[in-house]
Amino acid sequence: QVRLVESEGKLVQAGGSLRLSCAASGSISTVGDMGWYHRVPGKQRELVATISNSSITNYADSVKGRFTISRDNIKNTVYLQMNGLKPEDTAVYYCSADITTTAGYTLFDYWGRGTQVTVSS
Repeated sequence: QVRLVESEGKLVQAGGSLRLSCAASGSISTVGDMGWYHRVPGKQRELVATISNSSITNYADSVKGRFTISRDNIKNTVYLQMNGLKPEDTAVYYCSADITTTAGYTLFDYWGRGTQVTVSS
């Protein structure tokens, strides 16, 4: 069994910062690409940032220069440091990862349950 568990989101004032974390646990052999996505009510889930297992990163244009994705391969954890938060960053944030289990099969785009981030103006 594999789990992806995000840290709790928060209510933050505009201009503030928040760090999200997401830990993969369970019967894991390796963790490949990891990423963060968000979903605004009424819209589809969208990419925020991704990071490969060699730490190559990719960001949505809307968060470049404000958000930083990183990972700890020992802890199988991905982080999202969010600075300069804006009200339009309000969304449910989801963690995703490609996980190879100890049984030898790979779960592509395995999702966490999501965590609410609200930015007040």
